[in-house]
Amino acid sequence: MIALVTGASSGIGRDIARELARRGYNIIAVARNKELLQNLKKELEQNYKIKVDIISMDLIDRDGCKKLHKDVKNKYGTIDILVNDAGFGECGYFTQTNLEKELGMIDTNIVALHILTKLFLQDMVEKDMGRILNVASIAGFMPGPLMATYYSTKAYVVRLTQSIRHELFRKKSNVKISALCPGPVATNFNKVADVKFNLVEADSKKVANYAVKKMLKGRTLIFPSFFIWIARIMAKILPDQILAFVCFYAQKRKIQ
Repeated sequence: MIALVTGASSGIGRDIARELARRGYNIIAVARNKELLQNLKKELEQNYKIKVDIISMDLIDRDGCKKLHKDVKNKYGTIDILVNDAGFGECGYFTQTNLEKELGMIDTNIVALHILTKLFLQDMVEKDMGRILNVASIAGFMPGPLMATYYSTKAYVVRLTQSIRHELFRKKSNVKISALCPGPVATNFNKVADVKFNLVEADSKKVANYAVKKMLKGRTLIFPSFFIWIARIMAKILPDQILAFVCFYAQKRKIQ
């Protein structure tokens, strides 16, 4: 059994790789930071006696994403699990945030995820087996003033996952696709987004453990806590303008 995890060098991606390794999956770990990937490889191979293949790359590169799929398929055939975790955010008023950083965010959070999902899903459907876990966010269900681009990218991930899931259901496919929708999690995300949460942050290891369990059971939308599930219900009930007002103030972010 083999699983490919993007964003595997830190945070939820790293902890999902650990959870899968604990379950006996060999890991293909993809991220930009080669040193952190090497540390993860050493840890997982020593602790779980599985094999880890590390690939250092920036998923902003569209051709690189296509090459990643081609190389993995040529070497391993159809993989069992794909975890699209790579992504980052940016905080600030939309008129003041950095355009190039936002375009990179869109390329990572949306375009790379789209490419990898499509290409690996085609292989899985052909074999009629496999699981895909896309890391979205509770942010994908509501407007997000001060993080407009990030919230929008996660909305794309949620809707793409739900749409594909229904197509697979119509075809009676054994392939399953899920979206993990956490709230604030204690990871390196905050540093990259230049933001500090005044909300209680979830433990990344616990989120990863819950996500893997529910993914393997075929859950479509995965909410790792009761509070986050309630937030999802409120997002369905409240008008968008009220949600935007609440998000602006209730997020209680501090722009660094």
